[in-house]
Amino acid sequence: MRRPCWIGTLASALLVAVVLGDVHGDGLSSRALAAEPAVQDRAAIKERAFHGELPESVIEMREDILAAIHAGALADLDKAARWSEARSGRPVDFGAGPDADHVGHWKRLSRDGAGLEVLAIAANLLALPPARLAIGKDPENTFVYVWPYLAEVPGNTLTSTETVDLLRLVPAETAEAIRKGGKWPWWRIAIGADGTWLAFRRYE
Repeated sequence: MRRPCWIGTLASALLVAVVLGDVHGDGLSSRALAAEPAVQDRAAIKERAFHGELPESVIEMREDILAAIHAGALADLDKAARWSEARSGRPVDFGAGPDADHVGHWKRLSRDGAGLEVLAIAANLLALPPARLAIGKDPENTFVYVWPYLAEVPGNTLTSTETVDLLRLVPAETAEAIRKGGKWPWWRIAIGADGTWLAFRRYE
């Protein structure tokens, strides 16, 4: 974890404020897409998931998270979070408060009691493409990448392919509720363009 800090405090604050506000609930891209007709051409549908090259800092943070997942090590996931927090000066939003014990929080959320279910959820999210949210006036530095992209797509406009992606993540009854236009009720991971880990939590 040896990445340079190349984004200013003000830009970082903007990223966090938008992710914790707009990504929770109706995000920026969700509101924009919701205003579009349900019937979209194939090119527009493809753009809903970001398939371009991720910034190097985002790639590195994603790989740190995946390394912890593949090792089955909550301590390593916590280490990645602590590194990001020390670098940015802001806590990662895990939905448990800024001073919470991350590992203990994940264990409490996991039905297996050991936190491994949370690692599996994170793996499934990161296996799909992200959505890319353009925030601020400097698109090179102020993008936020949100996994899965489905969290930022209106559920009542999902294609068959996107529905398959959805069913890889959530139970069929949850998928049906999402496809009827409900808000995204599942987990998200958000990473800023500078590699700052912004959020990993479930919004209900």
